[in-house]
Amino acid sequence: MKIKIIFSVFLFALMCSLQFAIPSSAAEKRPDSFVDIQDVIPDIELDIRYFGPHNFLGEKVNGYNSGKCLLTKEAAQALAKVQQDLRKFSFTLKIYDCYRPQQAVDHFVQWAKEIENTKTKEEFYPTIDKRNLFRDGYIDSKSGHSRGSTVDLTIVPLPVPRQEQYIPGQKLSACYLPLEKRFGDNSIDMGTGFDCFHELSHTENKNIAFQQRLNRMMLKSLMEKHGFRNFEKEWWHYTLNNEPYPATYFDFAID
Repeated sequence: MKIKIIFSVFLFALMCSLQFAIPSSAAEKRPDSFVDIQDVIPDIELDIRYFGPHNFLGEKVNGYNSGKCLLTKEAAQALAKVQQDLRKFSFTLKIYDCYRPQQAVDHFVQWAKEIENTKTKEEFYPTIDKRNLFRDGYIDSKSGHSRGSTVDLTIVPLPVPRQEQYIPGQKLSACYLPLEKRFGDNSIDMGTGFDCFHELSHTENKNIAFQQRLNRMMLKSLMEKHGFRNFEKEWWHYTLNNEPYPATYFDFAID
């Protein structure tokens, strides 16, 4: 009996070690149908906010192991056509986010449940009670970004202006304030900053300046021309109409 017990304990320990010592090759791998956007558009600007602390969580997001922008080949090729049109008028695209792993979305959800953690409220959701982020649709358990054909982006003039560098702990300014009073993004003026949880971020909001509306419509018309559709509550958010994975939510890390 004693030998049986010892063997059982050994077997249990072995199974546990196998369960938790999962080799990296067992993790979800990036499909060949995804590309690095800089391999397709070498001159595009990147400001991948979830790879660093300047975002509504205030920290690097799970799954963002690099500041790359990964997209499906179809989305990347369509975006290259937008870039070609913009370059004719001395503008370039700047990307804030592309493919987003499900683990990152899970990180968003966990953060939203931490009601007492409001260290980024002053900039990203200054007029909203954090406990209402799910109700108001700002946070969800799934994101179109995880399907690989959604991108958050803006337009930047050429030559590219200086970009303010975020310093953790610096004083934050509300994302809906005038351009000169909010964080110094080098984007043309879109009326709010990126990831601004506010009604002024709604693409066709009428309570922004005329030039800001024109800037949004320039981005929207070019993106629609090349096969993207806008999410009406976020001027920066576009999804390829004919996305190749309309029902697949990937979770491979961005390496």
